[in-house]
Amino acid sequence: MAVRGPVNGGGTVCAVTQVDTRGATRSSGLAIWGPLVALWLIWGSTYLNIAIVGTSMPPMLANGFRFVVAALVLGGVLVVARGPRFLAVTREQLRSVAIMGVALLGVGIGTVSMAERYVPSGVTALLIAVMPLWVILLRMRAGDRPARLTLIGVAVGMIGLILMLVPGGTRPVSGGDGDVVVWSIALMFSSFCWAFFSYRSTRYVFPRNTLVTTTYEMLFAGAALLGMGALRGERLHLEQVSADSWWALGYLIAASIAGYTAYTWLLAHAPLSLTATYAYVNPVVAVLLGFLIIGEAITTDVIVGLTVVVGGVALVVTGERR
Repeated sequence: MAVRGPVNGGGTVCAVTQVDTRGATRSSGLAIWGPLVALWLIWGSTYLNIAIVGTSMPPMLANGFRFVVAALVLGGVLVVARGPRFLAVTREQLRSVAIMGVALLGVGIGTVSMAERYVPSGVTALLIAVMPLWVILLRMRAGDRPARLTLIGVAVGMIGLILMLVPGGTRPVSGGDGDVVVWSIALMFSSFCWAFFSYRSTRYVFPRNTLVTTTYEMLFAGAALLGMGALRGERLHLEQVSADSWWALGYLIAASIAGYTAYTWLLAHAPLSLTATYAYVNPVVAVLLGFLIIGEAITTDVIVGLTVVVGGVALVVTGERR
């Protein structure tokens, strides 16, 4: 069954997932909270680790390698568990996963990895988290009429974005205020791209199994990022890579698999409205981790913007649930 699910700002899963829910049952509250908290922490921490990887590794090549390795590991597990034929897909399905993998993960994570050279990881997570607001605007353009609470949430979220993009409101990691504004706009475009292709994805034909879909999407995204990195002239000099970057890259590979496993389980066993709470928890986790671990500044404007945008996304999720 095709389920329109929430989207990960960390870029590990597409918004529309093919889930076979036959026989699925709702689990107890205690059983649900374990995977849900794991989802909050894993996806919320990916922004910090992308920033750490970028300190001594070329961003495109590193994240391309991340997705290729994650795809090979996940694909290998599926082959061992279910046999090689389990990964068989049609030409139309392959085309669909290629489009979604490149458009969502390739463009999304590629932009994040480049932007975090100037924009703090917590602010990056916040800008990506507005994706549900773009989806609502796309629905309205198509003639849909969202609930009033949903529209209020969109308006509140947009106000928060304006506060975040005011020059001087966010202290840059490097460069100046102009770099922060330019790359913040690039992140907004990336978020819109994610929303646009997620919205159109119901027109595509995907493999029936979610893990097969994810394997191919990560593989195509990784190949695209490696190609983009090569075209940019990126080179990986192993002697210059820090231990922190290696650990962060390993974490991202594991997070690409573990986070999606938790997400898929929640889609089948928990209310979608509860699963969607990651949309406004992840930015908070990212801001706090960036401050505690790598000392990213939390200015008054960041706090205000965080509060307003997260509040807007929360209103949208609540309105959609109703």
